[in-house]
Amino acid sequence: MDTSQRTYRFLPADVYTAGYRIVGKLMVSANGIMGVLNDTTKSHIEIHDARLARIHMPTKLVDHYEVVRLVKAQIHVVCTARREDLGPSGIVRGGYSNVVELPAHIATNTFEMEGKLQVAGRFDFVTMLADKTRNFIPMFDATLTAILLPNLKVESAGILFHREKIDMLAFLNQRAKEDK
Repeated sequence: MDTSQRTYRFLPADVYTAGYRIVGKLMVSANGIMGVLNDTTKSHIEIHDARLARIHMPTKLVDHYEVVRLVKAQIHVVCTARREDLGPSGIVRGGYSNVVELPAHIATNTFEMEGKLQVAGRFDFVTMLADKTRNFIPMFDATLTAILLPNLKVESAGILFHREKIDMLAFLNQRAKEDK
């Protein structure tokens, strides 16, 4: 019986938990980082050549490991330098070809994110929260800020945020106008 060979490669990523920033490389298949994070058969990921920093001092190296293992449920956000690292557009867009970009502000208990969400058709917040096939949702041209540490500001071409960590979502085009 033939077994097909899968091609794996390493992609750089910044992974943020409630207490740590982990910079390293994720081993991914053709489905990119989104494929690894949304794989429902595994509850953990491995970050290779991992450099750890505490959230309150994100540039100060705490330790360096060959491999760090993380429980996916504890990950808040994964940032990438390139949009393509998230995965093929068919995976990132959820299989839809026509999508609309909505500028949004999302908050967890630790982070705030501003960027562009891609949705197919009409946006439905309840569906986004209940979608068990995608725990990590992409946001593009995003800025990540730690709520209690505003000096931690990360700009990223593509991020994946954990949908179960969401506290609030607001669309930037629905901001109230200031009364003068």
